[in-house]
This record gives sequence, structure tokens and C-alpha cells, in this order.
Amino acid sequence: MFGYDANSASLSLISIYEISKILSSSLELQGVLRDVLNLLSSYLQMRHGLVALQGDGEILTVVAAAGMSPRAVASGAATLPRLAAERILSSEIPLVVQDIAEDPLLAEHNSPSDLAEGERACFMGVPIKTLGRPFGVLTVERVWSPEMTINFGSDVRFLSMVANLIGQTASLHNTVAKDRQAIMDRAHRGQKASNLYRPATVPYTMEGVVGNSRAMQEVFAQVHQVAPTKSTVLLRGESGTGKELIARAIHVMSRRRDRAFVKVNCAALPESLLESELFGHEKGAFTGATQDRRGRFELADQGTLFLDEIGEISRAFQAKLLRVLQEGEFERVGGMKTVKADVRIIAATNKHLEEAVSKGEFRSDLYYRINVVPIFLPPLRERREDIPPLAESFLRRFNEENERQVRFSEEAMELLMGCSFPGNVRELENCVYRTATMSKGDVIVDINLPCQTDHCLSKSLWTPELANSPAPPVIPETDVATGLPDRGGGGEGDDDDDLATLPKRERLVRAMEKAGWVQAKAARLLGLTPRQLGYALRKYKIEIKRL
Repeated sequence: MFGYDANSASLSLISIYEISKILSSSLELQGVLRDVLNLLSSYLQMRHGLVALQGDGEILTVVAAAGMSPRAVASGAATLPRLAAERILSSEIPLVVQDIAEDPLLAEHNSPSDLAEGERACFMGVPIKTLGRPFGVLTVERVWSPEMTINFGSDVRFLSMVANLIGQTASLHNTVAKDRQAIMDRAHRGQKASNLYRPATVPYTMEGVVGNSRAMQEVFAQVHQVAPTKSTVLLRGESGTGKELIARAIHVMSRRRDRAFVKVNCAALPESLLESELFGHEKGAFTGATQDRRGRFELADQGTLFLDEIGEISRAFQAKLLRVLQEGEFERVGGMKTVKADVRIIAATNKHLEEAVSKGEFRSDLYYRINVVPIFLPPLRERREDIPPLAESFLRRFNEENERQVRFSEEAMELLMGCSFPGNVRELENCVYRTATMSKGDVIVDINLPCQTDHCLSKSLWTPELANSPAPPVIPETDVATGLPDRGGGGEGDDDDDLATLPKRERLVRAMEKAGWVQAKAARLLGLTPRQLGYALRKYKIEIKRL
């Protein structure tokens, strides 16, 4: 806990690093600010985090809140302590209130009902600014008790650093927005002056591929432009982004659509088998070659050959492949006759080829041969607006295959949109199928999703190589069936009758009794989120007592 132990400096540095990655991961300001606040909640146990920025008329408006969707924030669900925020703005210095219940500035913000006995809530707010006067505030609360040793100054210094990063990001977003608007205004004036009237542009579409986001529309536009040509295409992007679907779409939209679309995964075969698979072999070329066999290049003659994971082939085989791409001819394994093939190549990789070239792992001449028209497929976390139509598409397919009528609730869809999906579209598809399969009713609610019962694998799959995007929040190890922490301690506030030594159901009841049947307090005693606690209470059919 930052400011509470000897590791605070290390945690502060790690948190600043993670926050800087979040703020540079996207141009969607509200989304990155929400992720920053959620990180403060999960890493530093700061709750009720808010970011408010001045808009038109210099009125402070909440733009992001921890644990709240943009829709909830827009509806006014996040309460800004306005008097305290205005003092922070006018004084241009941080404000610390050690006990919210005792300060009139926070009277409207006072919410002691979710505090356990002996606990107090501290308020901390810092101004958000760059070089000029402040234009926003960052506020958080911390729960503490008198026996704790607390360094409020350390917390405020840390929050001030976070606020400075937020200020720089907000200013950058504002500059980008102004530049974009200026470009649009100039384009509009130019079109009006030229007196050219054209029908409204229809978004690009491709059969079998969902993508209404700007990022995918750019991909679709490139595909529409390159498909009719003979140019070699290199599809780049993380695993699961749909490179094979795009390759097939390029083929279908090309002049070769009536010929074969042949695919081969270069990483799935050892080099000896890959040579035979691509170029074919003559009878007797090796043990088991009982007859002549045509390779993928011959099968794809006049059509398209899709070489997936091309970055995984050995340097020795790269030389053989280069000759085929340059000359359009080859010999079968064990043969002497030269075979010609007119093949359009579409290659794909999730590897950093430029780095591989610099290390001598990938031939530069082959790199230039395949990198004629590169198309970058964005990860799903950079086109979150495509998640709802993708999820609905997968769910429709599930319903057709299983003769069911399952649908998503609004809360479940909002939760899906907040996921990072390191496995991209493939992971989303698996998530939808798994959730729909395990759902007992016809409506998928948020608690049905694997991430709400700690069954989600995203956090273990996430690696730093994926991109400069926030990792999934750290979730405590939990019991698979109940969502209760499966560890030795029962959470803060334990006394002599240790909650951790009790059976699961009795542990829940005892925690609720100690907390006066206030779920937020009981959740904190058990080290759970209120949502996890609610799930466990429903599982064990524990009726909530009204005192």
C-alpha cells in the first residue's frame, strides 16, 4: 500500500510507469483516464477516484470515474465534491482532508455508511495543469484507521505526478482535436468552393469481417485498393486479429477469385516437411514418398497462396523461398524438372520483422520482397467499438448451432467493452462461446462472464510484448467455486477468531455480521470486491438481513 510500507517508493515507480503506458495507449481520453483510475484503485487502494476537467465556460465536469462506464459518468452517477474542487482550482495547490466526516467542504460528499467500525475516509485532491493555470482536478479517497502509520505527503506527491501526466495527455488530446477540426474545416471549405457534389461515402464492408471502427475502416480501404492488383501483401498484427480472414477477403475481391486460395502455416511444420509441402516431391525423394506429390505453389497456380507465420521460417529456407518469389519457378524435392507457377503471395506475421532483420534472423532481401504492401491489423483493444457487433455475431452463430436464444444484458456488454483481450478477436469468440455455454438462462448478465469469477485467463496471457496498453487489473487468487480469496489471511480487520480458518459459508456469514450486514464493509474484511461478495452470497443462498 503506497505510503504505508517500505516498498512504497518501488510501488510508486512501477505505478507511474504503468500509468504512462496507459496514457500513451490510445487517443480515447475518457477510456485511458478510466483505466488510470482503476489502476489507482487496484494497485494503491485508492477508491472513488475522479477526474474532472473544465469545459466550455470553465465549468468543471467529471470525465472519468473509477469503476464506472462512460455512460454512467455521463448520466451524473459520479459525484464531484464541488466546493473542494473549486478550492483546489483557485488555490492551485493540493487539498488533504484526513477525515471527510469532519470537514464542511465535503459535507455533500460524506458517505460513512461503507466504512467499518473505527475506519475513517481521507480525501486527497490535486490540480491538473501543464504550464499555465489548472484546468482540472484529480481526487481520490483512502480508507485508514488511527493505528496506521500514514504518510499523506507521500501520497500527495505521487498524485501530483499522476496529475501532471494527465494534464499533458489532456492537452495533447485537445491539440489533436483542434488540429483535426481545422483540417476538417479546410476540407469542407475546399469541397464547397469546388462545387463538387458527391453521394455520401458508404462505409467499407467485407463479407465475414466485422469492423465499423475507424481503424478497421482504414484496413478495409487498403484491402479494397490492393485486392484488384497483383501486388504481394504482408499482413501484420498480433495473434488473433483476423489475418487469415483478411487474406481470404483480398483473394475473393481479386481477379483470381475463381482460382484456388491455398494456405499454409509456416510455423506448424519442420523445415524438411515445409519444403515438400510448398514445392512438392518426386516419388522416392525420401522414405515414405511413394508417389509424386504437387506442392502448395502448384496447387495455387493462377490463384493465391497465403503464407501464415512467415517470420518463423529458418534463414536457410528463406533463401529457397526467395528464389521462388523472384523467379516464379522451383524444383520439387528430389526432382530435376523446373516447375513454373503464377501465384499471388499474401504473407502474414505477428513478429517484429525489422528487428529480426537487424539481428540477422531474417533476410533483408526476402523482407523487401514480401513487404510490398504492408497492412497492419489493429488489436481489439484499439477498436473497442467493434466488440459489441463482434460479440453479437459470435452469439448469433452460437444460437444457430445450439438452437438457443441467448442474449447479452447491457451490463455484460459494457463489461466486455472494458476488457483488454490480449488474444484479440479469437479470445473474444472463445469468451462468448464459453459464457453462452455455461449460462443457465437466456440472458447473459455481467456475473456470468469468466472475469467476474476469476476464470479469465487474460491476466496470465498478458505479456509486455503485446503493446503499450494497460495490463488487465491484478485480481487476488480466489476459490474457484465462490470467488473468496484462497489465502491464509481473512483480510484487514481480523481479530482472534480468524475468518480464514472457517468454512466458506460460515466465513461469509461471520464477515457480514461483523460488518453489520453492510456488504461493502464485509467485502473489505474478506479482501473481495463488492461484486465478488455478492456472487458468493448468492451461491451459498445467504439472505441479507436488514437491521
